[in-house]
Formats: sequence, C-alpha cells, structure tokens
Amino acid sequence: MGEWIAFWDSNHSIYVNARHKDVHYRAIAQDVLAWVPAGARVLDYGCGEALHAELIAARARELILCEAAPSLRDALAVRFADRRNIAVLSPDEVAAQPAGSLDVVVMHSVYLTPQELDALLVMFRRLSAPQGIVLIGDVIPPHVSAVTDALALLRFAAANGFLGAALAGLVRTLASDYWRLRSKFGLTRYEESAMVAKLAATGFAAKRAAANIGHNQARMTFVARPA
Repeated sequence: MGEWIAFWDSNHSIYVNARHKDVHYRAIAQDVLAWVPAGARVLDYGCGEALHAELIAARARELILCEAAPSLRDALAVRFADRRNIAVLSPDEVAAQPAGSLDVVVMHSVYLTPQELDALLVMFRRLSAPQGIVLIGDVIPPHVSAVTDALALLRFAAANGFLGAALAGLVRTLASDYWRLRSKFGLTRYEESAMVAKLAATGFAAKRAAANIGHNQARMTFVARPA
C-alpha cells in the first residue's frame, strides 16, 4: 500500500483536467449523500481530495476525512480549517476513535491487499454504531478489465464535456506511475459472493447495492450493517 500512498501524495495526472476532477468528486459525494441520514457522524476513509465534502458535511453532524497521504492530508486540514464539523485525521487517529461512534463509514476506490482489507473491516466493525452502515465502493469484479474502466471513463467524459482531454489522458496514463503500479501490484478483484462472505466474516450483514458509487457501473458497491 505504501507505493500507492506515495502515488496519491504526488503531483499525479490521474485526472485529465480540472473539469474531470470536479465532476468525479461531485458524483461520488452525491452518491454517498443518498446513504447519509441527517445528523450522522460520517467517516470517509481514503477520501482523496474530497472536493465536494461540503455536500456531505451539510447533512452530517460531523464528517471525518481520513487520508493516509501526508501532503494531501495537510492540504485538506488547511482547506477545512474553518469548517467546525469537518475533521481531518490520519489512519492512526481514526483507529483511536471510540467504539460504536460512527453512523456511516465510506471507503471508495481504495486499493488494498485482501489482508489490508480484512484489518480495516475489523476496525470498521468496531467503530460502527449498532444501526450504522459501511459502504465499500468501486470493488472490481474479476471480469472487469482496464479496457472496461477506460470505456467507462470515456462515457463519463462525453457526458460531462471533457472527452478530448480524456482520450489524451488515457494515452498519458500508459506511461505513468499509475499504470506502472497497476501493472506491478494489480488490483484485487472479488466476486460478489466473495465480498459478501468477507464482510460476513468480520461481523457484517452485507449485500451489493443496486448501483456503484461514482461513474463506473461495471464495478460494485457493498452496503454492510453490523450483524
């Protein structure tokens, strides 16, 4: 996971332009918002730049943004310094939160080994309130390839006015650190039944959501509740 953290902490070009980054984060925030009840205490684990976190914070009692990449986390802390109900925490600080204190946990498009995921699910189970929910988004099924991901991006780009930049960006990606890391480590994939079983093994009753969070509907989101 360390090399992925270093990548996200770098001046990468995974977003092809500002428009792409904006609509990417807005789509995620709007999809997550559908799961957030008013007054909830929410954790976004592996939040990235969280460009539209204010949409969720407007409904939540507290929004915790957790980011492992140090420079990115520092930038988030500066950006949200004046927002009284947004806290920016490190993974260690999240792990120190009280048991049963979170109403909604979101982890979307975070690249983990199976062992890393198991450890985080155990922590999420401990931190979840009895009626809480955990959303695990952008889970990749075994049949979904990089070509499928590219086509999903192009459809998203065409619908949001950055198709030309997306085509150029895909070419750049082939020579980027992102492609090097994806080729080196791969991305862990799960059948739907395997993810449900993994969540059950850590104390959750889970099912696949009707739609994935974000633009790529070839991937999966799972909704888990304490069993």
